[in-house]
Amino acid sequence: MSNNQHNPAVDFRQQQADFTAYIRNPDSQPVPEGVQPERMALYADLLFNNIEGFLAGNFPVLKKIHSPEQWLALVRDFFAQHQSVTPYFVEIAQEFLSYLQSERDNHNDYPFLLELAHYEWVELALSLLDDEVEILDETMITHLTDLKLALSPLAWPLAYHYPVQCIAPDYLPSAPPAEPTCLVVYRDGQDNVQFLLITPMTYQLLEYLQTSTAQTCLECLTEFAQALNVVEPELIIQTGLETLQYLAGKGILIRDYAV
Repeated sequence: MSNNQHNPAVDFRQQQADFTAYIRNPDSQPVPEGVQPERMALYADLLFNNIEGFLAGNFPVLKKIHSPEQWLALVRDFFAQHQSVTPYFVEIAQEFLSYLQSERDNHNDYPFLLELAHYEWVELALSLLDDEVEILDETMITHLTDLKLALSPLAWPLAYHYPVQCIAPDYLPSAPPAEPTCLVVYRDGQDNVQFLLITPMTYQLLEYLQTSTAQTCLECLTEFAQALNVVEPELIIQTGLETLQYLAGKGILIRDYAV
């Protein structure tokens, strides 16, 4: 076939490209040939409003701390610039998080923007998991020292530079505090997502628990206290045991049968 011969496939691909380019950014792209401007504007508005509504529902604080104009500009930039890798509508929030992490470059953004978005995204992500866990009963929790523990797949320890759980229109910190904010986000027995504020020490303990090869909870706590090289390791062990019992009672820790 000669280069001058008409190719319907190429025309169709170009038509698709023109269509999506306009949908993404109607303010800077021409209306595709052969399509009524009113119809294209309707398509563009419908798709953008769907995306904006979904993001507003999943990132309510993020929307609240921006003016309407700032929020729409943020969503518009995401809509125009980001190349999604998933066809699933429910994963748009994760795509938005990826955009903020890897593509967003605006010096006027809040310094905590990504952390706040991640904090709000976690709730949706945990609610969608289909894992089932066996909650420890009271007897097991009482005798926790003899068990090998694991972090529930429905519990995520998180550490942020900013106190993301406090951010609101009347609290917009310009610099992080000296101490990080540590949380465990988990799904309880009623499948409700809960947020628990923990100390940096507890966060360290949970991190250690996930990598320890100790065969019992007591062994893990003993090793953790030794790793900290503290003057009174017995105090760390006792305090750590009480903390782990409390977390196990909430279903954050489960029994690890891979002994």
